[in-house]
Amino acid sequence: MMAADLVSDLKARARDLRGRLIANQSLAEFTWFRVGGPAQMLFMPEDEADLAHLLQNLPPEIPVTVIGLGSNLIVRDGGVEGVVIRLGRGFNAVIVEEGARIRAGTAVPDVKVARAAQEAGIAGLSFYRGIPGAIGGALRMNGGAYGRETKDALIEARGVDRAGNIRVFTNADMGYTYRHCGVGEDVIFTQALYQGAPGDPAVIAAEMDKITESREATQPIKSRTGGSTFKNPPGGKAWQLIDAAGCRGLVVGDAQVSELHCNFLINRGNATATDIEMLGETVRERVLKNSGVTLEWEIKRIGLTR
Repeated sequence: MMAADLVSDLKARARDLRGRLIANQSLAEFTWFRVGGPAQMLFMPEDEADLAHLLQNLPPEIPVTVIGLGSNLIVRDGGVEGVVIRLGRGFNAVIVEEGARIRAGTAVPDVKVARAAQEAGIAGLSFYRGIPGAIGGALRMNGGAYGRETKDALIEARGVDRAGNIRVFTNADMGYTYRHCGVGEDVIFTQALYQGAPGDPAVIAAEMDKITESREATQPIKSRTGGSTFKNPPGGKAWQLIDAAGCRGLVVGDAQVSELHCNFLINRGNATATDIEMLGETVRERVLKNSGVTLEWEIKRIGLTR
């Protein structure tokens, strides 16, 4: 069935949908690399109830893929089959609660949560200033930076499963390990509740300024990049292994290993998703040959190759 027909069929099944459901929507514009093919269908729900309504009426054979801000993502050039869900306005609230708590929708950028906590005098969430993504990705990947991870601050997460059921997960339920969440991929997180501690807004602001300065000095944040490409192996640093394998500045097509921080890949302007992924695989091969270590991708890769 053609994408336009799939959209028409789904709208007929889920007559109360309020969000936008679009056929053959380019995804490149939603990723920081600015590469990749289209979504067969893209759905942007109005709120949690709208998301649940779609999932309750979606035929089980249609795959579902979730994207956030696209900061840690490669969409392959052949595009993504099924429904791609992107959370937006209905999931971007940040609420300061009593007891040094912050409740945030999963479309909220991590840095916005860090700023809200700082302004409210809540310590313990400054590390989110150093993560270039949204809360949904941080929940899914146990996002962390500068000595803390999501698991260190999360009380609970809320989400919708493939059947359209609303579910709540405690910190323990999340099954967190390094850059990994144990909750099934069929769950789409919609909200997070964090626990901080009372703090001095000025001290917290100074801590965030240090994180900002460190990122600007050591990472290619003004380039088309996807953040850290590979997970740090146990007891080591991915960038050191990449550098030792002679990959700093390595080029495939118009994709390049950053000269500034070699665990970052860059689209120099005209790279394809294939260029970027091939570059990453070349780095992995050279690191394995040089050090015997197999690097694991941290960047999520979705979709079909051409």
